[in-house]
Amino acid sequence: MQPDFWSDKRPAGVHNEIDLAAYKSVIEVFERSCKKYADRPAFSNMGVTLTYAELDRLSAAFAGYLQKHTDLKPGDRIAVQLPNVLHYPIAVFGAMRAGLVVVNTNPLYTAREMRHQFKDAGVRALVYLNVFGKLVQEVLPDTEIEYLIEAKMGDLQPALKGWLINAVVKHVKKVVPEYNLPQAIGFKDVLKQGRGQPLKPVKVGLDDIAVLQYTGGTTGVAKGAMLTHGNLVANMQQVDACLAQHGPDGRPLMQPGQEVMIAPLPLYHIYAFTANCMSMMVNGNHNVLISNPRDIGAFVKELKKWRFSALLGLNTLFVALMEHPEFKDVDFSNLKVTNSGGTALVKATAERWKAVTGCTVVEGYGLTETSPVASTNPYGDKARLGTVGIPVPGTAFKVVDDNGVELPLGERGELLIKGPQVMKGYWQRPEATAEVLDAEGWLKTGDIAVIDPDGFTRIVDRKKDLIIVSGFNVYPNEIEDVVMAHPKVASCAAIGVPDEKSGEAVKLFVVAREGGLTAEELRAYCKENFTGYKVPKHIVFKDSLPMTPVGKILRRELRDIA
Repeated sequence: MQPDFWSDKRPAGVHNEIDLAAYKSVIEVFERSCKKYADRPAFSNMGVTLTYAELDRLSAAFAGYLQKHTDLKPGDRIAVQLPNVLHYPIAVFGAMRAGLVVVNTNPLYTAREMRHQFKDAGVRALVYLNVFGKLVQEVLPDTEIEYLIEAKMGDLQPALKGWLINAVVKHVKKVVPEYNLPQAIGFKDVLKQGRGQPLKPVKVGLDDIAVLQYTGGTTGVAKGAMLTHGNLVANMQQVDACLAQHGPDGRPLMQPGQEVMIAPLPLYHIYAFTANCMSMMVNGNHNVLISNPRDIGAFVKELKKWRFSALLGLNTLFVALMEHPEFKDVDFSNLKVTNSGGTALVKATAERWKAVTGCTVVEGYGLTETSPVASTNPYGDKARLGTVGIPVPGTAFKVVDDNGVELPLGERGELLIKGPQVMKGYWQRPEATAEVLDAEGWLKTGDIAVIDPDGFTRIVDRKKDLIIVSGFNVYPNEIEDVVMAHPKVASCAAIGVPDEKSGEAVKLFVVAREGGLTAEELRAYCKENFTGYKVPKHIVFKDSLPMTPVGKILRRELRDIA
């Protein structure tokens, strides 16, 4: 379907087009916003708030240091391996202002994963938290990294408090293992040495790479998606256009410079990177960074401090918050937007969230390769649960069969996406790029979808996760959605395992809530809800399921176990 198919399907206030010539780079968006919203808060974390003016000054100091004290050239790669702390936006925007390409790196990576990413990207500089210093020391000899910038949790705190935090992290919590990296320079020293350095303007255009974002590797070896300044600027504008939807009062839902966004998802992950780090800038909004969203008690305590208007999360996080006894005491009076992404939203979770907070969770869809937002639901009562909404402005979807022939509305096939946010390709992997990007710029998603006649799209499964039982297609998402609605199930995942009789059979891994659940009880429930071939043949109870850092269940790991 062409983009104009959706032009009469968007809610009031959402434009059908974006102006791709409005900005020349992410740097320009950032610098303009810092001037326009100078006095507004930009990021808060651990009791410290940076205004846009301060973020401008600190990121300029970071860039100034890189330009004066290293021989890094525009286009060189710098890895940023940090949790959600204030150092993150300073380093990322500072690196971009120096013309460098940011390689977002998961702080929880193993040495093997770090080695692969640093070598694959040809990383020359690394910003890391001292907690991970031992791992850095271990992988360093196998990489081309020359410059190390070491952050500590207390760096951006007032002097005494900062010293105290660093001492507690090291000596009380004992989370900083012994290591020896004498060549590393402290983050505070970088800012000190870069302060007041005149910034040399860098020539960066929309076609230049801004970020190498490594795909989660759920499809094999992790590849670096080349996201250009043009990709990110387009996606910022697309998200911004969707947030301009008119509320019940006829005014845009999100008011520039007025909103408080809660950011629990890791900024190094493309979903939060674009939504919390990039898109907030266009509008001068305020992001509250949650460093450890797994500590639900501390997370709820932080939520109580703010009259927040938006929260970005995903199914597992929403469930964990609602399980906390004090979550219901949070002030939700200003909450207008709850976005879910990264993994399918379970209907039971969405209904419960609406009941507790009064805000509808809306689901969107995207991939690392689409910077990431490709479609989103309208907000409020216009949202359609069970769908990922309609393509964001300037984006087209189509569904094709195995031969690449476009299918009519309502038919199930592989989803293809075309738009200004689609990546340039995979870093140094022309064959892998050719497999997913065709000559016309359509990206093959590997997801099976149905575009309904009203333009809303439903993702019915991953091509690769499909289970075929006696010739019938079984979609794991469907099994999981239904099983999750059982009151005694906390989480679950379905995979296909070889079966002599039927070719494949459904194997279900289940984490039960307290109060005991038997396989018999669950099987009877499944028989009530599924046709015979969909009923899990094997049910295995586990204490937990393997997940990515953003809470996506790793079916591949379960297949390996099976």
